[in-house]
Amino acid sequence: MISFNTYRLKNGLRLLHYYDKNTQMVALNLLYDVGSKDENPKATGLAHLFEHLMFTGSKNAPNFDAPLQAAGGSSNAWTSVDITNYYETLPAQNVETAFWLESDRLRYLNLTDESIDTQKSVVIEEFKQRCLNVPYGDLYHFCNDLAYKVHPYRWPTIGLSVDDIKNASHEDIKSFFAQHYAVNNLILCVSGHIEFEKAVALTEKWFGDFAPANIPVRNLPQEPVQTEQRFMSVKREVPQNVLTMMYHMCGRCDADYQVCDMLSDVLSNGMSSRFYRNVLVKSGLFTELDASVSGTYDPGLFIVRARLADGVSFDKAKDAIDAELADFVSNGATAYEIEKCANKYESTRLFDMITYEKKGVKLCQYELLGDAADINKEVGKYRCITQDRLMNVAKNLLNPDNCSILYYGPDA
Repeated sequence: MISFNTYRLKNGLRLLHYYDKNTQMVALNLLYDVGSKDENPKATGLAHLFEHLMFTGSKNAPNFDAPLQAAGGSSNAWTSVDITNYYETLPAQNVETAFWLESDRLRYLNLTDESIDTQKSVVIEEFKQRCLNVPYGDLYHFCNDLAYKVHPYRWPTIGLSVDDIKNASHEDIKSFFAQHYAVNNLILCVSGHIEFEKAVALTEKWFGDFAPANIPVRNLPQEPVQTEQRFMSVKREVPQNVLTMMYHMCGRCDADYQVCDMLSDVLSNGMSSRFYRNVLVKSGLFTELDASVSGTYDPGLFIVRARLADGVSFDKAKDAIDAELADFVSNGATAYEIEKCANKYESTRLFDMITYEKKGVKLCQYELLGDAADINKEVGKYRCITQDRLMNVAKNLLNPDNCSILYYGPDA
């Protein structure tokens, strides 16, 4: 059970607080409710671009990292299709430095033409390194484009193309910041060796006088139900052929999300999983075989991905996976498999949130999903999954008409 405190500023900022007496450090985790799904389809990559721009300095802190490092701290950030997350960790006695830095860059971020052009160049080079100049770098571009037709999940977080980043106007970039970077679009968690009263006082001091912004109301196009199987073949000179099968599934807040996640674990989590025992070891067709869920807030994907052994055809590999999935749909999972996966989930979750920093991140995410208190209910949602419920979800999910298939590699 994770005990935490909550507080809401008059301007809409949500503060969460977790006290940990076993450390002399404090972490600030700032979650902005903006991701790549909030971008214009003709100007993708802006959410990720701002992950870089937020470190270009501000009016009273021209170098964001210098004062933080002088205070014994460090920082980082990451962007997803749904959110953008920033965090700092520093000694408790210097925690106000982090409040000052975050407040200043929210109010006075250095969005000059020079800083924008510099960071656009950095992101363009990152795009080339990650997506164009390495094996499998563009795999997710094809996967997303095949599985989604209207929802903005159809482009990856880094952006749809280099040209989108290159051609983004400075006005569009500044407008994106003004629309999404506001106190009423922010969830802040202060965790570590700091009392709740001090966390509230510092938050009021550094963020209390911000005015709330008019955050655009999301009206994202909803992905229609897929009614027939889709297929794409992409020839690439990469070391191994990769087969990806994607099934549309529910979003993170849906009651069946944990069931889909457990299904992926029953199939592929560990050496006793279905895929490992029945397919990977016995068939000799694969060097890797895995199932996972995308974990997106809006309806996402259940993904089966395989690296094929040399000389194995895509069709033969797909047939082997289809046979195992069909067997599961017909016969379901055993009570032992469900209990094993629930135990693994609880253990993994326990170690994943063992530090005050990780608790801060997770508390912010659960708050955005609806209620930070749900962090203490998650394990129970896995514990109550029954054989019948898992089998019923699998039957609906693993429908061949709900599947998008990508053959990617030298033999595609």
